[in-house]
Amino acid sequence: MTAPLSESWATIWEALADAQPDHTAVVIGDTEVTWRKYDRRAAQLASALGARGVTAGMRVAQLLYNCPEYMEAVYGAFKQRATPVNVNYRYKASEIAHICNDAEAAAIVFHGSLGERVAEAAATMPTVTTLLQVDDGSPLVDGAEWYHEVVDAAEPAPRIERSGQDVLMLYTGGTTGHPKGVVWPHVDLFGALAFSAYLTAGLDVPTTVAEVGATAAAVHDAGTSPVMLCAPPLMHGTALFLAIASFVMGGTVVLLGSRRFDTDELWGLVERHGVTQISLVGDAFARPMTAELEAAERAGSVPDLSSLQRVVSTGATLSADQKRAFQHFAPQAAILDLIGASEGGPFAVSMTLPGEEPPETAVFTAPPGVVTIDPATGAVLPRGSDVPGMLAAAGPMPSGYFRDEAKTAQTFRMVDGVRYTVPGDFATIADDGTVTLLGRGSVCINSGGEKIYPEEVEVAAREHPAVVDATVVGVPDERFGEAVTLVCSVSAPTGPADVQTTIRDRLADYKVPRHVVIVDEIYRAPNGKADYRWARDTAVAHL
Repeated sequence: MTAPLSESWATIWEALADAQPDHTAVVIGDTEVTWRKYDRRAAQLASALGARGVTAGMRVAQLLYNCPEYMEAVYGAFKQRATPVNVNYRYKASEIAHICNDAEAAAIVFHGSLGERVAEAAATMPTVTTLLQVDDGSPLVDGAEWYHEVVDAAEPAPRIERSGQDVLMLYTGGTTGHPKGVVWPHVDLFGALAFSAYLTAGLDVPTTVAEVGATAAAVHDAGTSPVMLCAPPLMHGTALFLAIASFVMGGTVVLLGSRRFDTDELWGLVERHGVTQISLVGDAFARPMTAELEAAERAGSVPDLSSLQRVVSTGATLSADQKRAFQHFAPQAAILDLIGASEGGPFAVSMTLPGEEPPETAVFTAPPGVVTIDPATGAVLPRGSDVPGMLAAAGPMPSGYFRDEAKTAQTFRMVDGVRYTVPGDFATIADDGTVTLLGRGSVCINSGGEKIYPEEVEVAAREHPAVVDATVVGVPDERFGEAVTLVCSVSAPTGPADVQTTIRDRLADYKVPRHVVIVDEIYRAPNGKADYRWARDTAVAHL
């Protein structure tokens, strides 16, 4: 296989801007940005960052909702050979400070409506010397500068030599512990994302920057470049990673402009821009999306989805009933369900082609290079073993976690001379490659010596017709150590015993929740992933 192109993403994107300057790179809500504008604004920001002491290797934090400035900040940091760092816009001041201090950020770009938190955190973020505030109607924070004034006043930075070892840092986790900075060298990110984009399309992988631009332009001129809508916000790594993969194929990235997940806006964007691919994160996104379509169908106003070729879910399982719902409204679209992580992957794949019956929920196929590792011995388990193992994938991957050798060694492991990324999802792989996902080992429940993985119980709970969403945790139990507890939201009056019966019909008795806590809504992070700390606290409070 051809070696990955070892270049900075800034240099690659500059080639894309040169090859198709008037092509729309990004759509965010009602705003469309061409490559010409995107490249110039990023170059102006790079110049402004350099004037404020931000040099190669320094970190630039982004505390932003979806907006053009978010993408400019990523590209501008890349141009300056700096490292963009995502910060969750739901974080409070102390959490913002934790990320910025952990990353030793030199600058932060933030929306004014989040300014009070930045101002509170500023005193405890000694490395942050540049505050750039994006104007959304809030007053300027003390010590901050207006982002638009800084960029408008700057001359575009000249293009420079860069390295494929420049870094993107993605902060992930935080549902069971402090977020960790995943360090992705650009060369490895190209190998992980762009390789799959080219190979999936049956194209040769470019070996020079000029070939990247020429290939993108050719694919676009042929009318086969993607128009990719990402439902999760930019501050979640999925959106940025998919943007990178779409750009090299001459594509356009479409993002929601709302500060909440607005399904009416989403389907309007699909229809207006001829979106060919929607990317989402499991049922947390799929259920409101299909509910919107069902309501539109009852009203006789279903949007035109004829452009849609693919629905891709990653990061959380997409249930079989939601796949059927997408098939009903877009029968021409393939549905791809992936298990991936910020640390790499994919670890498991489930493809449903048009006209096919979706497979059982949470049943996947292992791609080449994916194995399970015995948590007790650290050895690769043979396929067909019924021992739950940790899913592990070889191939391009991050260099590790930022300044955390212990966690790096735990997640990125050498086994028999092969480096694997092992983020902690447990599964079994059958002889035929079928993967049965069990869930994240860090939230595995030990009840009376039996190990229960939340994912399989959550999947079973969602088989109940009234259960909308579900999270499973362990709560302290005097007899068993931990008691399996289901926290769920429902669409109709339902008793705990009824939900337990549904689960008991599908799983061993010891996996059936001893407690069922029904809440108005399950809290999830904006990326759709479960927050097990919230679920555990909620369960304990109710019980």
